Amino acid sequence: MESSKESSAISENSGAKKIGLGILLSRLSGLLRESLLRSVLGLGPAADAFTAALRIPNLLQNLLGEGSLSSSFIPVYSKLLSEGKEKEAGKAAGAVASLLIAFTGGLTLIGIILARPIARILTPGFTSEKLDLTVDLIKITTAGIGFLVLAAWCLGVLNSHRKFFLSYVAPVLWNAAQIVILLIAISKDWDPMKAARAAAWGLFIGGIIQLLFQLFGVGKLQTKIQFSLSWRNEHVREIIKRFNPTILGRGVVQLSGYFDLILASLLVTGAVSALMSAQVLYILPISLFAMSIAAAELPEMSRNTNIQDLAHRLNKGIKQTSFFMFLTSVIYITIGDQIIGVIFQWGSFDRDDSIVVAATLAAYSLGIPAIGISRIYQSAFYASGDTKTPALSATLRVVISLILGLLLMFPLDRFFISNSTLEKVPESLIGDWGPLSESLRSLPANPHLGAVGLAIGSAVAAWIEMLFLSRRINKKITPNPSPLSPVVKLLPAALSSVIISIIARWLLSNTNELINCLVCVPVSAFIYIVISNKSGVKESSLLLEGLKRNLQKLKFP
Repeated sequence: MESSKESSAISENSGAKKIGLGILLSRLSGLLRESLLRSVLGLGPAADAFTAALRIPNLLQNLLGEGSLSSSFIPVYSKLLSEGKEKEAGKAAGAVASLLIAFTGGLTLIGIILARPIARILTPGFTSEKLDLTVDLIKITTAGIGFLVLAAWCLGVLNSHRKFFLSYVAPVLWNAAQIVILLIAISKDWDPMKAARAAAWGLFIGGIIQLLFQLFGVGKLQTKIQFSLSWRNEHVREIIKRFNPTILGRGVVQLSGYFDLILASLLVTGAVSALMSAQVLYILPISLFAMSIAAAELPEMSRNTNIQDLAHRLNKGIKQTSFFMFLTSVIYITIGDQIIGVIFQWGSFDRDDSIVVAATLAAYSLGIPAIGISRIYQSAFYASGDTKTPALSATLRVVISLILGLLLMFPLDRFFISNSTLEKVPESLIGDWGPLSESLRSLPANPHLGAVGLAIGSAVAAWIEMLFLSRRINKKITPNPSPLSPVVKLLPAALSSVIISIIARWLLSNTNELINCLVCVPVSAFIYIVISNKSGVKESSLLLEGLKRNLQKLKFP
């Protein structure tokens, strides 16, 4: 029995590392893609149109893809495999794939036909040429969504067979197709409108390549997958039963993204793309740390739902994610503008743009630890077959986020950055509350801070969702691992790291962004790790021990 637990722990750690490595490579390639995209499009009309057009494929991918399948398909499929029912597992997997193809195909066709009314609903603030470009881009990006949804099905199959790396590194190919297109756009000096259309076709082609890559991995498993539309199969019905609340929860989150887009379109030009640019870095630690741990644990939790084992995994996962998430928040808040400057600040993207995106990222970062902990809680609910509670928590988070975002975004949109200085729109041109006039919003201007208000709302809502999930888990696990205990324990390290980062930035005030990052990030991380180790944080001591072992291996005999 002890040997079995040890084997499971080794498998779990190995899986998390492989997922983390795959996500790291895909996110790094995504950062390169986003950097090139911002260089070509800047924060202008073409950038806003491209960002808006991505919402449709993102909607279908998130509703039908990785998140929903992970919570409904993997637990059922993994359990069948663990029970030696390979034939039944193959039938269930094949039926799910066929149903996804049929449903996604219909939605894709609707998206293409209704591209213009969809664009008007999503971006009521867009007009004339900007709206026309958004419509064209929606048609292209929506056409390729089926490939991304099926790629998510491949991920579910591969993860259930503990083949983690291939499915999480596959998005590198999706990014690579767009990177090639953007490099051509730069070399040919295409105008932003033409470059945006080309990037959309790169997204379409990348989706095909990513799917073929993952299908090759599924084929190597030699599974007995039988494709059919047999939705009456008992295991398929169980998957659909779990899928419905999940898709509802994911739908609510996606609606939040659409409401953010609608609200941002009422702000000064550039707010939509500023949100997207900040989210590229915001999502990185969530994917790299929280998702890798949660995704590796989900198949194992589904195979064994023993209460004590679940409590142990929860406690361990909360501590691990808290440790890394707090460190990321500190770095983003104190050095975010320097990081953004290195990644994005070239071509059409200037220093003022970097400051606004950094302010948006800093606001998002306040909620990063809570988002990470919530991911671990969600895995526990999904493994036990409860998909309703995460859906309810998502609804709560979205409602709070939208209310706070709406209250904050218009007042903050009256402030802008000009030559690295905070300025305010003259009182004679603005009212007390509400959107600025269309003439002020649509004309090329200095970047405004309206997007920061939406990010603050998101951060506050993330903490409320985490506390809600913590209270609800008490019905399943007693005692419930407290999410606040590791957070409080990490506060001295986080505060020390913030102070040292500020001092280091002041000392390096006359140097460029790259030197700031190369000095401040390692120093900030080192102080955080050392202080947390002194505070008795186990994750910190394990990290230091691992570094010592690696350094010893590098020593010459």
